[in-house]
Amino acid sequence: MKIGILGSGVVAQTLGGGLIEHGHEIMLGTRETAKLADWQKQNPSAHVGSFAETAKFGEVVALAVKGTVAAEALRGAGTANLAGKVVIDAANPIADVPPTAGVLSFFTGPNESLMERLQAEFPQARFVKAFNSVGAPRMVNPQFAGGKPTMFICGIDETAKRSVTSLLDQLGWETADMGGAIAARAIEPLCMLWCIPGFLRNRWSHAFKLLT
Repeated sequence: MKIGILGSGVVAQTLGGGLIEHGHEIMLGTRETAKLADWQKQNPSAHVGSFAETAKFGEVVALAVKGTVAAEALRGAGTANLAGKVVIDAANPIADVPPTAGVLSFFTGPNESLMERLQAEFPQARFVKAFNSVGAPRMVNPQFAGGKPTMFICGIDETAKRSVTSLLDQLGWETADMGGAIAARAIEPLCMLWCIPGFLRNRWSHAFKLLT
């Protein structure tokens, strides 16, 4: 399918490259196309455009920007271009301050989430939280001795979650559906937990696994 990815950083580039490997047509959206020149050389079938062009292009849209600019990026994408589409939300509400003893600070409170804010501002889009609790190098085809890692997702639309689950299957993940958008209040802080071993011990190659 055609997938538009809003962002030009390592998460956007990793997801874009991985989805191309799995047969999808990809466009990355950015304010500065020059930032993606090297990536596009490595992925000649990919497209690069503005946020609006990318959102219009994608049958599915992925949000892969800093949480502090997530709403701004979606506004740039345009409400009409997002209407009715699945939006994979990989953003985290990380505040622009250093971590304390390895623990990040969020600009959201414990009884709210960034995804809920975005869903409220863009009600015609169908947000699904995913890819926010693992580092970019392990997002595509992750290999662990303990088996497939678990990607926790949530969202208000069941069909949208099934679409994201299908993509996660292709990329080598098992999926755990945690329910409606309110569950993002629990899923987003997994980013904090995932980052602690990295900040304290420079270990960034792990992922979560749900045992049943």
